[in-house]
Amino acid sequence: MATSGLPFDDGTKLSPLSAPSVTRAVLEAHGLATKHSLGQNFLVNDAILQKIVDLAQLDAADSVLEVGPGIGTLTIALLKTAGRVASVERDPDLPPVLAQTCAPWANTFTLLEKDALDLQLSDLDATALPTKLVANLPYAVAATVVLDYFERFANLQSATVMVQKEVADRMCAQVGTKNYGAYTVKLRLYAQPAGRFPVSPNNFFPPPRVDSAVLRLDRYHPCDANGQPLTLQEVKAAATMAEAAFASRRKTIANSCKTYFATRQDVDVAALLNAAGIDPKRRGETLSLQEFIALGKAFLR
Repeated sequence: MATSGLPFDDGTKLSPLSAPSVTRAVLEAHGLATKHSLGQNFLVNDAILQKIVDLAQLDAADSVLEVGPGIGTLTIALLKTAGRVASVERDPDLPPVLAQTCAPWANTFTLLEKDALDLQLSDLDATALPTKLVANLPYAVAATVVLDYFERFANLQSATVMVQKEVADRMCAQVGTKNYGAYTVKLRLYAQPAGRFPVSPNNFFPPPRVDSAVLRLDRYHPCDANGQPLTLQEVKAAATMAEAAFASRRKTIANSCKTYFATRQDVDVAALLNAAGIDPKRRGETLSLQEFIALGKAFLR
């Protein structure tokens, strides 16, 4: 494997930073330490990086968006396998580190210094909009970022992300299981799971107190029961009904929706459920995506 020309790259790894000793040395060289408040746990296993790249199915034609590059461990792996990488980092101490570690790819690497939740389409290069999100996400905002980006960035066709295991369980949950909830339904209106593998704490520096998972989500364009693609308004209505159905998870869908729409005099819950053909005694976790779509259509009538 060719080297990047960096002093710590001997050419044996996809990312030369994927070792505890190197990660520690790079941080110390810049007078830094990991910040628990920002959820900084740096990946230090090159085999995991290779699995992430493989799952994301990257090639030179891809433009990748990364959130939370840290010192550039995954970033270097992405730069070696994709055409372009734009990374979003909120820690003001890390740009000088990334300027060093990603220097060999200055022509294909862009660093956006801002909070990932504040990222706008106008921040990205209009001539090379990212089509894939690949990131070791800060766990506190992982679920929010993934759904938000699929909602707002139509150019994003897939997301291959490292998240806390419990978050991955919610993202991949099946109807009728304990992890199936409003978030699952809302995400499923935009994307479907397409692969997953576990990652244990000992693959990080410092090790987190939770188990992790990497999963890929591919963009999905939902249709109604007649095969007609949903409008944006219908997608948002289905998401609203998911929130209503799980507002009081232990209650029947009728009672949960009544709680959610308590201040809405214009919403007749009984008539809405009847129009969608939903038994009011059922609970939200028993409803399929198609049934939430039907509820959304009834909500708009």
